[in-house]
Amino acid sequence: MAKGRLAIIAGSGLLPSHVATAARDAGENPFIIALKDEADRSWEGFDHAVIGVGDFAALHRIFKNNDIDRVVMSGGVRRRPEWREVRPTLKTLVKLPSTIRTLLAGGDDTVLRMVITLIEENGRRVVGAHEIAPDLLASVGPLGAVHPSTDDIKDVARAAEAADALGRLDVGQGAVAVGGRIVALEGVEGTDSMLERVANLRASGRISSRRRGVLVKLCKPQQDIRADLPSIGISTIENLQKAGLAGVAVEAGRSLVLERNAVIKAADEAGIFVCGLDRGLPSWGLA
Repeated sequence: MAKGRLAIIAGSGLLPSHVATAARDAGENPFIIALKDEADRSWEGFDHAVIGVGDFAALHRIFKNNDIDRVVMSGGVRRRPEWREVRPTLKTLVKLPSTIRTLLAGGDDTVLRMVITLIEENGRRVVGAHEIAPDLLASVGPLGAVHPSTDDIKDVARAAEAADALGRLDVGQGAVAVGGRIVALEGVEGTDSMLERVANLRASGRISSRRRGVLVKLCKPQQDIRADLPSIGISTIENLQKAGLAGVAVEAGRSLVLERNAVIKAADEAGIFVCGLDRGLPSWGLA
C-alpha cells in the first residue's frame, strides 16, 4: 500500500519548524496546518493552510484532499475555542456535546487525547513529534559542561516529586524548588511565565537570595506522549538566569530540547546546568 502524506498541525513556538525540517530532510513532503491566531512562523516554501483551532470539519477536508495518513500535533495553543467556534464533521456531530464539555472543562492531556481520538477515528494515525525529529529528545545526564551540585540534586528530587503530583492532576508539567521548598508550580500560563513569577518572588525577597534552586519538567504520568511533550529552549535558559536558578532537569526520552547546541552554549555561558532525568533510577539518576 502506498505511503500517504504527513500533516503537521502547527501551533506557536519553534517545535513545528523543527518537525517540518526533519520531515523534509527524511524525504517527506509535509503539509502544514497552521492554527489561526496561534501559529507564529512563516510557512513559505511548504504547502500549508490556516484553520481555526476548533474547526474539525476543515481539518478533515484537508486530510482527504491531500492524501494525509499521518498527523503530528506540535507547538503551543494559548486559547481554547469557544463552543461557537467548534466545527464538527458529520461523523463526529453526535459527539458534539461531550466534545464541547471536554474543551471547556478538561485538563490539557484530556483535551489532547480527545483530539487524537477524533483524528484517528477518520483513518489517520497520530505520531509524536519525537518520532519525526528524534534528535530533539533529551538524553540522560548533564547535556553541557555545568553539573548540578549536591544541593541542586536535592532540589531536583523535591521538584520532581511536585511535578509528578501536578502531572497526575493534569494541571502542568513543571515545578521549581529552592532550598528543598516548592516555590512555584506550572499552571496554564506556561513555563516562561512561571519563571517570571519566580523572578518577581526573588526580587521581592519572598525567595532566599542565598539559595539558587532548580526547575524540573516531567511528562505527565498518564500522558499520551504523541502530543505536548515537555520542552525547553533558549527562552528557558534566559528565564532561569533572570530567576536566579541553578539549572533545569527534564525527563530523558520524554522531553524535547529545542535548538540543543544553542541551549547548551547559552547554559554553559550562564553557569546553568541542563540535565536529563531517568524516572527509573534512584534520585532520577543524578545521585
